[in-house]
Amino acid sequence: MRTPAQQVADLAAKVAHEGLPDELRDDLAARTVDLLGNCLGARSEEPGRIVSAVVEEWGGTGAATSFADGSQLPAPSAALVNGTLAHSLDFDDTHLPSVLHPSAAVLPAAFAVAEAVGASGPAFLDAAAVGVELTCRLGMAGYDAELGNSVFFEYGQHATAICGAVGAAVAAGMLRGLDAEQLTSTIGIAASMGAGVIEANRTGGTVKRVHCGWAAHAGVAAADLARHGLTGPPTVLEGRFGFLQAFCGDRVRIDEVTEGLGERWETLRVFYKPYPCNHFTHAGIDAALALRDRGVSPDDVERLVLGIPAPVMRTIAEPPAEKAHPRSGYHAAFSGPYTVAAALTGDRGGLGVSHADFTDTVAADPARLALAGRVECVPDDEATAGFPRAFPAVLTAHLRSGEVLTERVRDNRGGPARPLSADEHRTKFAMNGGAPELADRVWELRGDSSPRDLSNALRSYQRNN
Repeated sequence: MRTPAQQVADLAAKVAHEGLPDELRDDLAARTVDLLGNCLGARSEEPGRIVSAVVEEWGGTGAATSFADGSQLPAPSAALVNGTLAHSLDFDDTHLPSVLHPSAAVLPAAFAVAEAVGASGPAFLDAAAVGVELTCRLGMAGYDAELGNSVFFEYGQHATAICGAVGAAVAAGMLRGLDAEQLTSTIGIAASMGAGVIEANRTGGTVKRVHCGWAAHAGVAAADLARHGLTGPPTVLEGRFGFLQAFCGDRVRIDEVTEGLGERWETLRVFYKPYPCNHFTHAGIDAALALRDRGVSPDDVERLVLGIPAPVMRTIAEPPAEKAHPRSGYHAAFSGPYTVAAALTGDRGGLGVSHADFTDTVAADPARLALAGRVECVPDDEATAGFPRAFPAVLTAHLRSGEVLTERVRDNRGGPARPLSADEHRTKFAMNGGAPELADRVWELRGDSSPRDLSNALRSYQRNN
């Protein structure tokens, strides 16, 4: 009987040989557009600069493109830079209910290896799809329905970085031409490489922005090690001392990894983000924008009560003093009070809240902080019941006039229930600094174009912009 890792490897080897249906390739092309836009938007962010400086010191033979500046880097280094950029603005897609960001870890690894080996566009999309699928399924295996939350998250672990390293490794291995046995070892090797803790969500620090880059880097390295003969245990996922037991203990559902594998695709259920901030804040932003549309202004507000799922309190509401007065623009992106205040006071750039709302200067604006200080976050039973298959919220405004207005958001924008329109996707790409012709080049990956072709177009674009 094939182990879960072997079953995943069998699927990966089959897809590498036979390809995937157009629906899945279209989905991955759209996710690549989204990811490239997020990377372009993060080029001026400090984590990308730091990581770029580090990989420049490492040196090595250039084989893949840095989305930061168009320079040529070794594939593991390009994956590290681009994965860091992809996650730096917290604008990357999210899978529910695992609550992880699969594309930011997997696609940079797949793209770097595809470019290095000269793979076709469809081969890149196929490998990325399998890597994203495995990442989501590993996250689901660590989701506890009774708890109503990810066990990874309960333990302070960043499932995105941990599961993403394994998904990235499979995608990289497929593009390197590894067979099923080698891909099984790739999974076994990468399972020792994923890591990430999320204390930075609570009290600040920029390390989390590198998590997806490191996962992508680890994935490329794991595939290369397997290619040269290093082996991993075939029982690495379900074993007594395996991946899921080590990270989640007995509260795992190993069947989530293999049930319907190759037939039911979690990849198609990943949410896009309309706002560049932690996804748990989005329904609160939606509610605040709805209040604004009803004519509510900051001067009208005596206090606001933001009801959210109980499990997300620790991320966007605690410690209360920290969230009411974030230390930086990035810290503000993980604050329920601040993001509500931004939605009510900002200029409604982009899709309602934009990058401009999360600069250090704007996040320190006294008027915004005064409004954030009037936001109380509380657990809401209905929101908790819907979490984490959605991120609901209810926002109640107590106005100085004595009037009380409430907006309840059960499904936040960007998911299957409230998808972003084609125009909204174009708006997001543009607000990240991308041009329509560059997005068009990504879509060409479904045909005769290759990642190398896209990199050439990207370097030309960066020289002229």
